[in-house]
Amino acid sequence: MSDLHVRYSENREISAAIAPRHPDDWLIVAGDVDEKIADIVDVLTDLRSRFSTVIWVPGNHELWSRDRSARADPIDALRGAHRYDELVRRCRAIGVLTPEDEFPVWTGPGGPVTVAPLFVLYDYSFLPKGTSTTEEGLAAAHAAGVVCTDEYLLHPDPYPSRQAWSADRVKESERRLAELDPDLPTVLVNHWPLVRTPCDPLWYPEFALWCGTTATADWHRRFRATVVVHGHLHIPRTIACDGVPFVEASLGYPREWQRHSERIGSHFPDLLPRVVLPLQEF
Repeated sequence: MSDLHVRYSENREISAAIAPRHPDDWLIVAGDVDEKIADIVDVLTDLRSRFSTVIWVPGNHELWSRDRSARADPIDALRGAHRYDELVRRCRAIGVLTPEDEFPVWTGPGGPVTVAPLFVLYDYSFLPKGTSTTEEGLAAAHAAGVVCTDEYLLHPDPYPSRQAWSADRVKESERRLAELDPDLPTVLVNHWPLVRTPCDPLWYPEFALWCGTTATADWHRRFRATVVVHGHLHIPRTIACDGVPFVEASLGYPREWQRHSERIGSHFPDLLPRVVLPLQEF
């Protein structure tokens, strides 16, 4: 699952109720647990107490730095790569796997398969229709009044830009994926979609600028993905790209999942977490 956003009490209750179906179940948490480091760690610690293995990748909300004033927690004032490094350090301390750890191999139902948690950002290459450059795309987004909060809270330090940070993450992730056992399929996990297709139903198409990078568009084919897991869009569904299921496992904000519950005629959070292996019908 992804996009728990536990600063909402309703979502925190849902997170606290998530339980494995089998003692050996693993849980993938595909980003956006919360914005405060202490709360992120608390939730992951709670989930780790119930699941055999927990795998986490960061979302944009984990990387937000809201307040650098004297009254703020100095840990939450960390920015950019330094903030990510602190989250990795704390995850390791509680036994939660991250994109910086050795990729684990799932040998249960649907396995063996290498589970590859990734941290690849966006570089504004998911351009809005009618634009051909990043500058044009951002200008269109500002004109439409659709500007992601990342522009103000997600700092790339020490990189000069989010694009530069994303390019570095793409390079390192690609290197590690290329070194995997070629005889094993993979489950690729990233908070942001690895292809643009999941962004097609966005109400505000300009928001796609903050949703991924075209540099990862063929990774599901090149790296033998059985399934790809992502979040970020708050559009929970499974779609096929080149025959590969792309599972958006997001919970989202209460106003969103309550609407999903009405649409499908069921209490939506009861359907979480989503089962990705063994592979389900989609």
